[in-house]
Amino acid sequence: MRITAMGNWRPQPGTAVRFDPTEACREAAATALAHAAPVTFLAQNHVRGAQLARAAGRTHRGYLGSGTEIDGDLDTAALGRALTLFVRRHEVLRTWFECRDGEVTAHLVDSSDIEFEGHVDRRLTTVDDVHPYLIDRFDRETPSDTFPGFAFGAISRPGGFAIFLACDHALSDGASQALALDEIAQIYAELVRADEPDDAVAAEAIQTGAMQTEAAAPAGGYFAYAAAEEQATAAHLAGTPQTRAWQDIFRRHDLQMPRFPLDLGLGPGETAQVTGVEVSLLDRAGIVAFDAACRAAGGRFIDGVYAAIAIADRELAGAEDYYGMTVFNTRVALDGYATSQGWFCSFAPVEFSMTDASTFAELIPAAHAARRRARDLAAVPVAAALAAIAAAGATPDAIVTAPNLLSYIDFRWFPGTSRDAFRRGALFTGEGRTANASAWINRDHDELYLGSQIPGTPFAESVARPYYHHLRDIVTDIAAAGDRQIHGPAVAAGPSDPGAAALRRGA
Repeated sequence: MRITAMGNWRPQPGTAVRFDPTEACREAAATALAHAAPVTFLAQNHVRGAQLARAAGRTHRGYLGSGTEIDGDLDTAALGRALTLFVRRHEVLRTWFECRDGEVTAHLVDSSDIEFEGHVDRRLTTVDDVHPYLIDRFDRETPSDTFPGFAFGAISRPGGFAIFLACDHALSDGASQALALDEIAQIYAELVRADEPDDAVAAEAIQTGAMQTEAAAPAGGYFAYAAAEEQATAAHLAGTPQTRAWQDIFRRHDLQMPRFPLDLGLGPGETAQVTGVEVSLLDRAGIVAFDAACRAAGGRFIDGVYAAIAIADRELAGAEDYYGMTVFNTRVALDGYATSQGWFCSFAPVEFSMTDASTFAELIPAAHAARRRARDLAAVPVAAALAAIAAAGATPDAIVTAPNLLSYIDFRWFPGTSRDAFRRGALFTGEGRTANASAWINRDHDELYLGSQIPGTPFAESVARPYYHHLRDIVTDIAAAGDRQIHGPAVAAGPSDPGAAALRRGA
């Protein structure tokens, strides 16, 4: 599985097959009653934002997607049944949201009413036909104020086919997308095997749910998660050590969200269409060496990632403290949610000083302690965290400003890591507008790499690209030598560096 720009996933052309709810399923969805359980804060906020964007006539590409390749000729009926079983299993994918006067209500379609069927859509003649086709489907079909809030399809050729899925962010997150197509592919493979003439009984058992396979095991439900989040929010709103820690950190940083350390050339409230940056940081041998350097200094691999970014901030922007916002996958703290679909994330500030460290190894203990604090602070739900910083004096503009994020995903620990559908997979997001240069740093068995969606302006590119290349140089230096001196900002860009002027303006 690789996180990449959507345009970099380039399956071979063929016959596009779409999978849609049957008419009976659509009718059941349209009349599904409002669900009594609460809706998570992130989903509510996303649905409201999408509605406002559409009302203003703006395209709101608030979806995540994934694609992969499957060997063998496409069995359209089996893939339709696989999608049906997959959606029945995950209640968030059976949900659509209604937003009236700012109030978001969920409607849940009964599992027994879910049924999808496939039919030929159109012929894609060249590789260049694929991307526009996907964009058109995803833009039209993924809003979660109708059912389904996702688009699923296949591109069929003799001997193999691609499958793809895009979901509204209210229904999905990065981990969900990394899990989804692998799970669908497992169910599909089991159905195809069971469709052999001597295994018709097994086919019926799988289709009706009587046979519990690895790919159809129960998963934690969205609405139970939302109820638990509501309870945790109430507890933290009453005041806890974690919410006070959130306030203390924000007070030390002028009650502002973390920003990219260099000026990206945008005015207050200004955004630009994103463009992607991808940088390979370490190969397999480099990962082993970097991990050894982190452990020798008393930390873990992720601590080294934080420390390396902090060094980049020091050397390019003159920062004396690292201040960032990281993303946590909350599935890991919940029983039964390891393979659940949904937006199961929390966020936490990561803060540590660099003033007492002159080398990477000396910085690791501070990064390690900060990462452990952040893990504790991630227990605060987003709504409670925002309320806490508002109570500390943050302005509404500061609260609604999207922070510059850091995400770290180790794909080695996903259940499908040894299976073809997972290994061949690509994960991507909708490409809208941004004021940030958030980073997604990902690790698998062979590579550590970085992806970022930055403002697609010449100035922002002249700043962000050299920054990420400098980060690459830092981690490769550490992997090669086992440590690295932390330099002052004067070494950030020499006269021969084409990005030097932009970096100096940003600093």
